[in-house]
Amino acid sequence: MKNGFIYILLIISISACSKDEIEVYEPTPMPLSIPQIFSQNIIPPVIPNNNPQTVQGVALGKKLFFDKKLSGNETMACASCHSPQHAFTDSTPTSVGIDGTFGSRNSMPLFNLAWNYGERFTWDGKELSIERQALEPVQNPIEMHSDWDDVVNKLQSDPEYPELFRLAFKTTIITKELTTKAIAQFERTLISANSKFDRYSLGQATLTPQEENGLNVFLDETRGDCFHCHGNPNNPLWTDNIFHNNGLDSNFTDLGLGGVTGDTNDNGKFKSPSLRNLAYTAPYMHDGRFNTIDEVIEFYSTGLQTSSTVDPLMKKVAQGGVNLTTQDKADLKAFLLTLSDPSFLTNPDFQE
Repeated sequence: MKNGFIYILLIISISACSKDEIEVYEPTPMPLSIPQIFSQNIIPPVIPNNNPQTVQGVALGKKLFFDKKLSGNETMACASCHSPQHAFTDSTPTSVGIDGTFGSRNSMPLFNLAWNYGERFTWDGKELSIERQALEPVQNPIEMHSDWDDVVNKLQSDPEYPELFRLAFKTTIITKELTTKAIAQFERTLISANSKFDRYSLGQATLTPQEENGLNVFLDETRGDCFHCHGNPNNPLWTDNIFHNNGLDSNFTDLGLGGVTGDTNDNGKFKSPSLRNLAYTAPYMHDGRFNTIDEVIEFYSTGLQTSSTVDPLMKKVAQGGVNLTTQDKADLKAFLLTLSDPSFLTNPDFQE
């Protein structure tokens, strides 16, 4: 009798230990790998306290990012408009949804998002976190045209996803909030910091005379005057992450930030995109109106339009632009191309 009682206690103890082991499971932390060029020049990345980076969360987010189950007819994934081969954008002026309808905006490339200190995302800044930004495309009728309840049901009934969510978030109950948290974790790992200019800044490469003059044009307030909105060698993000009316139009069919804030002083203002990876992200501007880097440079040189909200930084708008010489245009383009990072396109961590 006594031995039997001890045996029962032993079984209960073992069961309790097993239960405790399940309860104390934690996903494996996965801090972002901060590139040297970033750690030298800018503050640490922004990671929400309620969505820390983990190995399991990133793996789940990557699977979701490439999964067409998130669209209404299962023909489109996040990666359809944000392709690794195009630095996580696509190659069309405006992106097309599952129903064949084109939107009004160019698909923004995705990289270095964890350093977006303004915490406003998309061209018009309507989303205040990466997690919230990931909600919109799924339910937008001209994008993935799905319903989050349907998406959650599909994921919940999938043979793999409940366990993957348990590993990432310690629950098999799938929600849209956990889904977008996982996608955001993956997107924060999309770090681009291995361009020729990055290596030059670290003393590992040299610029050609043409590229050097292009940098000088970029930084010269009397010539290119590009650095106010797009940074300088001390800001390797190559954007200020602020919203500007850069003189694209005198009248606005798309209000940009003004459509979000309701403030007419914000009309025609759009987020300054990073100049990284320009070699892969054509076409350019919020509506993809320019097909080439040459067209963009020509716009800033001779095509500026005045309006009531044009940014004061566009100091030569009355003259139509900065009026670069042919040589300075070519040199500026040569410099801009040094900001592209071919290794970003082929990083196996970012491929399906």
